[in-house]
Amino acid sequence: MSLAQVEATTESAKVSEEGGSLRRDAWRRLRRDPVALVGFGIIAFFVLVAIFAPWIAQYDPADRPGAGIVTPTNIPGPSAEFWFGLDELGRDEFSRVVFGARTSLLVGVVALLLGMAGGLLLGILAGAFGGKVDTVIMRVVDVMLSIPGLLMAIAIAALLGRSLLSVMIAIAVINIPIFARLLRGQMLAQRGSDYVLAATSLGVRKRSIVLGHVLPNSMSPVIVQATLTLATAIIEAAGLSFLGLGSPDPRVPEWGLMLANTQRYLASAPHLAFFPGVAIVIAALGFTLLGERLREALDPKYRR
Repeated sequence: MSLAQVEATTESAKVSEEGGSLRRDAWRRLRRDPVALVGFGIIAFFVLVAIFAPWIAQYDPADRPGAGIVTPTNIPGPSAEFWFGLDELGRDEFSRVVFGARTSLLVGVVALLLGMAGGLLLGILAGAFGGKVDTVIMRVVDVMLSIPGLLMAIAIAALLGRSLLSVMIAIAVINIPIFARLLRGQMLAQRGSDYVLAATSLGVRKRSIVLGHVLPNSMSPVIVQATLTLATAIIEAAGLSFLGLGSPDPRVPEWGLMLANTQRYLASAPHLAFFPGVAIVIAALGFTLLGERLREALDPKYRR
């Protein structure tokens, strides 16, 4: 084995060892961080609620057990029988909030995965090839970033028509440039590393270097951004549904749609907005807390 090969092997092992050490240290600090544990607990709570919604909810979200009680001027609030009260059609508000966790989390996760996949693809192409490919992709990303995200999402959802799928696609599109620019920047920083230069000098194929070394070492910030983006995706999905761009079926238990359907009754039945609104805030808070602490845990500047 030549001296150059020995140096390249040693450098790759050193980088791998440092990366593993950083991840282990980050995981150890996360387990001891009370804020991270609170965020994780909130996320786990809503995931469990979404999974076991049929067993937690008292009624089917489309049933109207209180239809004979509700009148235009009398919408009962929380009681022993209906924990979160009834909505304007006599449906159990607690059951709809519980099933709404399933719909809202599904919309947020699917939108995030679509946007992340598109952004990672563009980021890998720009960061791996550079040159004209990088220039073209980044100019497209700049144009997308120059348009306010909410306005772009509204335009896309309106163009595609009212449905939850349209909301997912709209949110995914506005997140593509965020992940593309982030991954591209990380990959460009890794391309100048000693282990990459050593592997290149030994004739290792560029695809192997990019996929085997550069990309894995560039993913930590992307994972953190994904956690934070999921919080905003849930809020954006609720916002689009509130604006009437979500599902056209009012029976669908989705937190944003529930808020939109109760605007006329806020004065007489504030509980209709309170419970789904609190659910949105707490769910977004959980992902934000975990994402912020994950970012600090993975940042070498915070290591002691």
